[in-house]
Amino acid sequence: MTEIVEGAPAPDFNLPTANGPVRLADFAGKGVVLYFYPKDDTAGCTKEAQEFTALAPEFAAAGVTVIGVSKDSLAAHAKFTAKYGLDISLGSDPEGETIARYGSWVEKSLYGRKYMGIDRSTFLIRDGVIARIWRKVKVAGHAQQVLDAAKGL
Repeated sequence: MTEIVEGAPAPDFNLPTANGPVRLADFAGKGVVLYFYPKDDTAGCTKEAQEFTALAPEFAAAGVTVIGVSKDSLAAHAKFTAKYGLDISLGSDPEGETIARYGSWVEKSLYGRKYMGIDRSTFLIRDGVIARIWRKVKVAGHAQQVLDAAKGL
């Protein structure tokens, strides 16, 4: 697997969402934010989705689509979206193929126990090229950081 770096071509993706499949090619000439998060309806993931939703009109005005990606099913995404009134697309990657392609499937450690999980990470893509990468994201204020970068494209 090639290393994901800013300025490199973005790995292709094809993810089911509530509004049908989304592919990298759908965003030719446009911007897209792919953010990877561990699990629907958990504290950090909910806050992150709510912050991206709050800024969704500004992302749209900047010509950028926001897509959250986890291993959760479309049914789980639908419940999550309805419960919190989310206004962003959520892609389902149950096999973790796209998550792995973006280098976001990593070894984690909790109380000394090692396990594999999703690294909370965000990719800003313009014209199929990775413009910015955020790894080990801290949720508070992150959506605003991404929006500021998107406006600078």
